[in-house]
Amino acid sequence: MSYENKIKELNLELPEARDPVGSYVASKVLGKMLYISGQISISANGDLIKGKLGKELKTEDGYEAAKRCGLSIISQVKKACNNDLSKVKSCLKLTGFVNSTEDFTEQPKVINGASDLIVSVFGDAGMHTRAAVSTNSLPLGVSVEVDAIFELN
Repeated sequence: MSYENKIKELNLELPEARDPVGSYVASKVLGKMLYISGQISISANGDLIKGKLGKELKTEDGYEAAKRCGLSIISQVKKACNNDLSKVKSCLKLTGFVNSTEDFTEQPKVINGASDLIVSVFGDAGMHTRAAVSTNSLPLGVSVEVDAIFELN
């Protein structure tokens, strides 16, 4: 099954692949490697998903925020591949940053939102290495940011 068909089967709606607002690019291809810049947590209606895990937000909220980051990653991958997801060979790595209190310890459970989404779309090719890191702040006050590295065919 194609990745596009899998997205439809899972009833996922990819957000628009937004251009960066800073001095960087959204994606960069080097040989067969595709690097996706950090994607912040933005809801389906375009609002920033803000807040600190362990304070305003629960682990489940963070999981959903990370899932939204995963959808944005797939959008950026699709844009970088000229709308052809069949160019993806595998997801190699995700790095997830969680805006959390100093005593919050469930960063891996939060970033599972992005990991689970990538695997659900790309199957075995979506299995990746990962880091889930806590931080005391993220841009614009968002709760989660995730970046990715993919291998292309």
